Amino acid sequence: MHARTLLPATLAAALFTLTACGSGEGSTSDSGAGAAATSEASSPAQPPAASNDSGSGAEAAQVPKALNFAATTVDGKPFDAKTLAGKPTVLWFWAPWCPTCKGQAAETAKVAAANAGKVNVVGVAGLDKNAAMRDFVSDTGTGSFPHLSDEKGEVWKRFEVTQQSHYVILDKTGKTVYEGVLPGGKGLADKVAGLTG
Repeated sequence: MHARTLLPATLAAALFTLTACGSGEGSTSDSGAGAAATSEASSPAQPPAASNDSGSGAEAAQVPKALNFAATTVDGKPFDAKTLAGKPTVLWFWAPWCPTCKGQAAETAKVAAANAGKVNVVGVAGLDKNAAMRDFVSDTGTGSFPHLSDEKGEVWKRFEVTQQSHYVILDKTGKTVYEGVLPGGKGLADKVAGLTG
């Protein structure tokens, strides 16, 4: 029933995204995560071992609305975003076929490694099938942090992301403090450093 009405909108969004690879400017935002609704998971899931969460603080931290969702990683493991609460979080929205995304991979992995335990870095893959997403992670050497398989675009909608190669950076309270492309990941380290002191 809804599939017939959603399909044209989904195709239009995908076509728009195909033409927008790497375009657009970053912006700061005082608003929280996007208002687009997604279905909440009915049972909590455990994060993958590779998540940069040490477990200290996530249980005690109040979970902001932006992080109240669950997904599955490209490796098929359950992922509960609530475990990201209490630390700044970088969400990197990418597509496997996007050259701009590939250009951001090395810097994103470098920032994730340099801030392990202090900042969560999570890739959110979309606009393709899971097998291509797994290949991208392997080919780019970004397997040190979790990547969500968002084939249906639920996390993308939640954060109102309309193009790949897009970063959404949240402070430790879950407030969106930056949204944008950052070609080659340039400037990501500085933005993260500003959140860690």
